[in-house]
Amino acid sequence: MAPPKSQSKKVSKPALRNVDKGKSKDKISIEDEVPDFPRGGGSSLSREELDEVRGEVDAEFEAEERLLKKRKKQKRTSTSSTTQDDDLGSLFGGGINGKLPRFPNRITLKNICPGMKLWGVVSEVNEKDIVVSLPGGLRGLVRPSEALPPFLHHQPKLLETDTNFLSSVYHVGQLVSCIVLHLDDDKKESGKRKIWLSLRLALLHKNLTLDVIQEGMILSAYVKSMEDHGYIIHFGLPSFSGFMPKESENVEVKIRSGQLVQGVVKSIDRTRKVVYLSSDPDAVSKCVTKDLKGISIDLLVPGMMVNASVRSILENGIMLSFLTYFTGTADMFNLQQTFPSSNWKVDYPQNKKVNARILFIDPSTRAVGLTLNPHLVHNKAPPTLIKVGDIFDQSKVIRIDRGLGLLLEIPSSPVPTPAYVNVSDVADKEVKKLEKNFKEGKLVRARVLGFRHLEGLATGVLKTSAFEGSVFTHSDVRPGMVVKAKVIAVDSFGAIVQFSSGVKALCPLRHMSEFEIVKPRKKFQVGAELVFRILGCKSKRITVTHKKTLVKSKLEILGSYTDATEGLTTHGWITKIENHGCFVRFYNGVQGFAPRSELGLDPGCEISSMYHIEQVVKCRVTSSNPASRRINLSFTTTPSRVFSNELVKPGIVVSGVVERVTPHGIVLDVTAQGHFKGSISPQHLADHCGHAELMKSALRPGYEFDQLLVLDVEGSNLVLSAKHSLVASAQQLPLDVNQVHLNSVLHGYICNIIESGIFIRYLGRLTGFSPRNRATDDRRSSLSEVYQIGQSVRTNVVDVNSETSRITVSLKQSLCSSTDASFIQEYFLVEEKIAKLQLVDSGGSDLRWVEQFNLGSTVKGKVHEIKEFGVVVSFQKYDDVFGFISHYQLSGISVETGSSICTAVLDVSKIERLVDLSLKPAFVNKSKKETTNNQAQKKRKREALGELEVNQTVNAIVEIVKENYLVVSLPSYNNTLGYASRADYNTQNLPHKSVANGESVIATVMALPSPSTSGRLLLLLKSISEASETSSSKRAKRKSSYNVGSLVQAEITEIRPLELRLKFGSSFHGRVHITEVSDDNYAEAPLSNFRFGQSLTARIISKFNMSESVKRGYQWELCIKPSTLAGEMITWPRSGEIEPVKNLSYSTGQLVSGFVYKVDNEWAWLTISRDVKAQIYILDSSSEPNELDEFQKRFSVGRAFSGYVLSCNKEKKLVRLIPHPLLVDPERPACQRDGLTDHSSESMAFHIREGSVLGGRISKILPGVGGLLVQIDPHLYGKVHFTELGDPGVADPLSGYHEGQFVKCKVLEITHSGKGTVHIDLSLRSISDRTQKQELSALNDTVDFAVLMEKIEDLQPNTMVQAYVKNVTPKGCFVMLSRKVDAKVLLSNLSDRYVENPEKEFPVGKLVIGKVVSVEPLSKRVEVTLRTSNAVGASKSDKDALNNLTVGDVISGRVKRVEPYGLFITVDHTNMVGLCHVSEISDNHVDNIDSIHKAGDRVRAKILKVDKERHRISLGMKNSYFNDATSGEIDTKLSSGDALSIGIESTPSPERSSQGRENLDGESVDGKDLFLAEVESRASIPPLEVPLDDTENLDMGDVINQDSGDATNLDTSDDKNKKHAAKKAKRLREQEIIAAEERLLEKDIPRDEDEFEKLVRSSPNSSFVWIKYMAFVLSLADVEKARSIAERALRTINVREELEKLNVWVAYFNLENEYGNPPEEAVAKVFQRALQYCDPKKVHLALLGMYERTEQHKLTDELLNKMVKKFKHSCKVWLRRVQWLLKQSQDGIQSVVNRALLSLPPHKHINFITQTAILEFKCGVPDRGRSLFEKMLREYPKRTDLWSVYLDQEIRLGDADVIRALFERAITLSLPPKKMKFLFKKYLEYEKTLGDDERMEAVKRKAMEYVESSLA
Repeated sequence: MAPPKSQSKKVSKPALRNVDKGKSKDKISIEDEVPDFPRGGGSSLSREELDEVRGEVDAEFEAEERLLKKRKKQKRTSTSSTTQDDDLGSLFGGGINGKLPRFPNRITLKNICPGMKLWGVVSEVNEKDIVVSLPGGLRGLVRPSEALPPFLHHQPKLLETDTNFLSSVYHVGQLVSCIVLHLDDDKKESGKRKIWLSLRLALLHKNLTLDVIQEGMILSAYVKSMEDHGYIIHFGLPSFSGFMPKESENVEVKIRSGQLVQGVVKSIDRTRKVVYLSSDPDAVSKCVTKDLKGISIDLLVPGMMVNASVRSILENGIMLSFLTYFTGTADMFNLQQTFPSSNWKVDYPQNKKVNARILFIDPSTRAVGLTLNPHLVHNKAPPTLIKVGDIFDQSKVIRIDRGLGLLLEIPSSPVPTPAYVNVSDVADKEVKKLEKNFKEGKLVRARVLGFRHLEGLATGVLKTSAFEGSVFTHSDVRPGMVVKAKVIAVDSFGAIVQFSSGVKALCPLRHMSEFEIVKPRKKFQVGAELVFRILGCKSKRITVTHKKTLVKSKLEILGSYTDATEGLTTHGWITKIENHGCFVRFYNGVQGFAPRSELGLDPGCEISSMYHIEQVVKCRVTSSNPASRRINLSFTTTPSRVFSNELVKPGIVVSGVVERVTPHGIVLDVTAQGHFKGSISPQHLADHCGHAELMKSALRPGYEFDQLLVLDVEGSNLVLSAKHSLVASAQQLPLDVNQVHLNSVLHGYICNIIESGIFIRYLGRLTGFSPRNRATDDRRSSLSEVYQIGQSVRTNVVDVNSETSRITVSLKQSLCSSTDASFIQEYFLVEEKIAKLQLVDSGGSDLRWVEQFNLGSTVKGKVHEIKEFGVVVSFQKYDDVFGFISHYQLSGISVETGSSICTAVLDVSKIERLVDLSLKPAFVNKSKKETTNNQAQKKRKREALGELEVNQTVNAIVEIVKENYLVVSLPSYNNTLGYASRADYNTQNLPHKSVANGESVIATVMALPSPSTSGRLLLLLKSISEASETSSSKRAKRKSSYNVGSLVQAEITEIRPLELRLKFGSSFHGRVHITEVSDDNYAEAPLSNFRFGQSLTARIISKFNMSESVKRGYQWELCIKPSTLAGEMITWPRSGEIEPVKNLSYSTGQLVSGFVYKVDNEWAWLTISRDVKAQIYILDSSSEPNELDEFQKRFSVGRAFSGYVLSCNKEKKLVRLIPHPLLVDPERPACQRDGLTDHSSESMAFHIREGSVLGGRISKILPGVGGLLVQIDPHLYGKVHFTELGDPGVADPLSGYHEGQFVKCKVLEITHSGKGTVHIDLSLRSISDRTQKQELSALNDTVDFAVLMEKIEDLQPNTMVQAYVKNVTPKGCFVMLSRKVDAKVLLSNLSDRYVENPEKEFPVGKLVIGKVVSVEPLSKRVEVTLRTSNAVGASKSDKDALNNLTVGDVISGRVKRVEPYGLFITVDHTNMVGLCHVSEISDNHVDNIDSIHKAGDRVRAKILKVDKERHRISLGMKNSYFNDATSGEIDTKLSSGDALSIGIESTPSPERSSQGRENLDGESVDGKDLFLAEVESRASIPPLEVPLDDTENLDMGDVINQDSGDATNLDTSDDKNKKHAAKKAKRLREQEIIAAEERLLEKDIPRDEDEFEKLVRSSPNSSFVWIKYMAFVLSLADVEKARSIAERALRTINVREELEKLNVWVAYFNLENEYGNPPEEAVAKVFQRALQYCDPKKVHLALLGMYERTEQHKLTDELLNKMVKKFKHSCKVWLRRVQWLLKQSQDGIQSVVNRALLSLPPHKHINFITQTAILEFKCGVPDRGRSLFEKMLREYPKRTDLWSVYLDQEIRLGDADVIRALFERAITLSLPPKKMKFLFKKYLEYEKTLGDDERMEAVKRKAMEYVESSLA
């Protein structure tokens, strides 16, 4: 490798060290002068620093440093220059001086830098990065964004969705080339650096171009996509792509998109820029890079194989030269031998040829590292046969490097692995001389310290201490191990500790101590050695604990779920505390749960008061399930006492004494056999929610509960309940799911409420769930408002699943209402208990006062106070008891304060010490009578009550409305008082039904007065119990009298659209389905004859179970069909139905009827019987689109409908109907499936066949002429061909159709494919072919009417046809004649005239008319011509007329059209048109034809020439023709050249189809004759077809003197110039037309090279012809031929024809720009040549135009910069510069304008500034344009042309205020009258465009004022 020219200064080590540290002031200069790397590991490194770096820097390197130290001690006197030579760390330390280096190039952490290219091997593929093993044992990281190809960067979600994406593209052991992006200092460890790499090929292949690539090269590429025959590949560069065939790809490897592959270049297609690769592994591994001429170091890629030769041997490696220009080095570990011995140098004589691969390249120092490793040379990574931490006893010493280390052979299997032991790792003590202690061949015990994957080299250690530590690597870590470690860092999250082997672990903050640490750094000091226990290791992250209890624990370790055996005792720590228990964590992430009952808590104690998070606890495993990863724990290490079933179990009733009352419950001493503690939660003190709170506040220790129910046993603690409802039903309460029976009603309590439902607890842990829809009758109410936790409820069991132990219950009051008075009974009992407790508390008197106020008795009292709401009464004996009489109970009697009254007691409230009294005579008198005779009283009372019996229904009158109950009297039973609850268990929290005093209610007697009812008669209101089934035994008896088959008298309660709701018996509900009303199922509205409340006889035909009846709202199915009522049914089936649903025996095609009950957008749903439903699909309901639009109106709910069965679904009891009978094919069985799949099969079998007319819905409009996709069935679609969209002759058949539209269609054909799919062809045409043909035959036979032909057999040559253009090609087009017949039209047959652009003139879908040329039925080929001369042609009469015309005849006619080049004249009595050329109109020169002739003028003309073949007539109108009678013969010269022949134009005759003419493929263009249009189009074609830039095409539409106002006529010389210019333009125009005519007169366009050759010989100076020839050759893809034609043209065209030559040069530019290789250089070469032959400015402008058109912005910019320097006096060039800047929205316009004004001559300034201002207005900033105009008008205020342009620009912007202000300024100028008139006129025109009359008048006024002032 040639050294750089500049010599570097010699820099001493301290200087270099300063460079390393970045502290030296001279850093920049040193870096500039010293290109080599700073040294790695000089003497400044301490032992600790060396230890830290050792893991990253290879061992041998540091050993060499030590050797150098010794040498330096011996040579202290030597100069600093020698230290530079000895420098080991830099790349080519001394190579800069021209001396050979002593050591090979090295990559170390010190000298690695961004931009280096390295070879590496993938060692890990993680989710978020890839780890790459680099040369020298370094480790690099690759982010996913740097590993993915560029085409996947547009899919950011790819990595999110596919977390394994990286691992699918890269694999461990894959060799990759990478480039260093940047280096980060490791935050965790000082001295370490992270190397971030990129695998992007765009960086590695930065300077790779297609020119450099040669066959046989190895290239890396990404797989972009998989195709049928191979893979499209991407090289990371946009300039070229690649393809890799599948045959050459290794079959074993599955390739996916984004994967990196290597391949050998097989061939290169330079025109298409495609490189073809082969990925054969053998070829890839054997291919050697060839010597390339002038290859640069940028093109070297790591991994590239080269032929190298040994140049010299270095101290620990060799130097090699390769690829002629380059040198590289290979170190000791990259030699050919895996185990190089001490005399390895013998194997590498000078000039020895070897194969090597590039290991790394440093472009900055041009240092290259090579490897001769046999594995790597074969393109394979060395095998990894050992693991870090492995110990090998029989390791053999292969080589001893003095002062450096040892090379060992480790006996791995199947082949040994080399290992290198650094001198520092040989022994615990420092070894001075290795060769004394070790001999080659000696066996030693070694441990693997690390592994360099790229070199396949292990790093070993022989120290005895390395074999002692329990943790050497991460793989040695076991949960529960006790280890010693040193604290190396302490942070807020915890401490990082390090084991003796160097492995690190984290001790989280919470594990640093038993208790919470406020200052972790005080507890853990860096450097302290402490004892830890390993908690776990996950993905190389080790966690340890320093909690003393865990570290010193002697208990077993729980490290996996399988270790958790029942009874195991271990230590864990609490991670979370919930109300129901604690979560405990063990080792390795194992977690368990300890329920509240197992925490050993005292009754009523909270968990958080006993335990805290992170507390270490000793716990016992009670049960475990490893499969579900669940462990149940107990904190009581000894199992709690096992109680025998007799002693205590859930469900038994016990008594207990209150020990203490806590906020969360009551703790009791339970008096049972043995000593137990129990607890009652506050909600369990009473059934009534309000009483529970009162009871708790009144309870005191010592109070005895005589009846408590044991709900659950938690250890030694009993969970109890005092709820009366639970205690009373203790025997019925279930403890196990098997004890629960369906439809039973159970008492329970609510244990939890969630949004979706309520959990109800019974005994133990048995829980039922009531979903939201079953929890309340009113679904709108919120569950948390209706119920509360702890509330007593009654539940109705709806579902029981023993397997899952799930019980579903209903809480609806309608199903769970009380059947007794237990709720109100408990209310009064608990009230009495609370009253007693409150008395004890207050120390007041006892409850004896109550005995004085017996219910119903009379008492005397004194009116204490009269209030608004009633009268307060006081009693003499009892000061603290008051009475109250409501207004209703006063009964109209007036009382006064202080008066004594006698009242009757209605109710006593013991808690409030309040008595409710009445003055009603009915109560007072009754009481008085009773009191007179005590014996009689008791007797009468007994009689009155004796008449009452339990479950008897009575009428009652409401006397008092209390909050929770009603006091009622029973008038029928001597006004006996009764008490009824207003609510029930489940409705406690709902608002009560309002009841008024005196209201009559119905109630049932539930309990007669007794001590257990507090002496009250208890009733149950009917409003609470009416929904209950089991409310009374009488009702149960009544119910049994109704059976299926019974006749009942029923009353109509509701009439619905499809059913009657009836009520019969005692509140039984049933329904009559609409199909059970009449025997005639086809009757419309059978329910219309019934009315609300009507009675009728019905027969029960079915009964539902409870859950069904709740869901439906009725229980009985009834029938009122006369036939069913008349029939005598003797035996009724026990199945619960008279006619169970038939086994859906509907046959296909059967007629059935039903009634619509639901309609949606797609289906109408009918009910055929009460269980069978039917459906009709929208598209089956009709074939008329207007009916389908009104589908939902036609099928209104309740409408009767009859239809035919198409299919049945027995499982769903569903039938599909169609309204018309099925079209069953007699030759085919009805059940045939037609090979159709899913739902379409059944429908296709019967109701769709060829010829069917169906309703359809447009599903999709296919692009182009694809037609429509129409849905005709739920899963079936048909296709409508483009020709079948409408009747024949419609120009745009798709117009009027849109997706979702309903259409009427006819099935044309049904075809079946082998795969089972069906293709249906449909038609939307309204008339059939037969009617069309009949109509045609009725027409005159002579008229050829074009039709659409169905079959190819119908076609005959010369048949007139209509067709639609299908597609257009350069050779012609294809047209569709019909659904099955296509035809081709050759380019020559498209039109009589030349077709410039077939795609434009014949767009896809266009309707055309033509004539059949040929038909080949066998090959189904049809050819059609659209030429009018053939297709429509001249009629017979026209042909005859043409034959009758002879040269010399004088004809009369009418001017049809006037053109600049002549007149078109229609010959009288014919349809023929002739042309009279401008030169034949008059003997004198005609300047303006328009001034002489107008369209429609009658004229006389003489026939000069008749061309019968081309139907053209040339006419003359010169007077001399008519004066000279003998001029029969026309001068041949005149007839041949001067007059221009023209085609006959046929005017359509009235009987012809008016449409036929329009459709002749644009024959008539804006009323112009075909030929004429052609002439004009030819005349207006620019002379180049290859798109050229018009050299004068600058967009300067606004010319200064553009206004045709008076200002333009100021100068008479201007007028003359203009006239002259106009004449010149006219002459040029005529010349162009003549040239065009000549071109057209040539019979046809050249079609091959011979014809073109003839043409270029006849017109050698015509650039147009030459460029056409080039274009023709290019269409044949012959680029070289096109170039040669361009060269010929340039040689052939005359030197004087500069413009023609320029045209060819421009075409040449375009050619090279498109096909040059590379285009830039090719264009530049042609451009330089063009400058020598043509005007340089024009050539520059032409090239500029091409660059702008092809959007080559950079080149445009460069060219413009050159042009403004070269043509600085050209105004046009400067304007192009300004225009370009504005187009690119770039800044710097002002500086360009300033430069231009300095460069341009003064006379061009105004023009330049004006045009710049116009450009600013058009595409820049209008304000800048204004400032330019204002600047000019300040200098030239009287130039109206400037004012005019300025005004025009403002008018274009349209800001009215600004425009008017400018006009006002302009008209105040003092200018000549003519100029002022121009300005006023312009102002007025502007106001006219706005239409503002007032403004217009104002302008006129100002003009008059000006005139008057000027006259004055």
